Amino acid sequence: MARQVEGQPQVETTSLYVGDLELNVTDSQVYDVFNQLGQVVSFRVCRDLITGRSLGYGYVNYENSQDAARALEVLNFTPLNGKPIRIMYSHRDPSTRKSGAGNIFIKNLDKAVGTKVLHDMFCPFGNILSCKVATDFSGQSKGYGFV
Repeated sequence: MARQVEGQPQVETTSLYVGDLELNVTDSQVYDVFNQLGQVVSFRVCRDLITGRSLGYGYVNYENSQDAARALEVLNFTPLNGKPIRIMYSHRDPSTRKSGAGNIFIKNLDKAVGTKVLHDMFCPFGNILSCKVATDFSGQSKGYGFV
């Protein structure tokens, strides 16, 4: 699927960022889940260089953009090891990530509002590149988020 950021040309996106991974999720689990939706050409769970412990996120690269789009649509907020994963397109161009265009800070969120609920609330207003409710170490909402 072609992705377009305002003022920039469309590009075919095959790379996905996978966040909110439960810390014991393995590379093979990520591969097994994502390979069901298309040909995965590379993947990795990012780890601390010294301890080897998961950093709670990773990347999956598909052979074609249609498979990446399908994976994002089907797997976003799907529990893996009991914790819903958060998927978005991986933007390698730093100007896209750091432009701040359309980045919204939402505060005073009810503690029951999670990332999926926040995502679903803002979906009717346009394409969401990223959505996250801030949480503490126990997974409890801090009462704010970003879309």
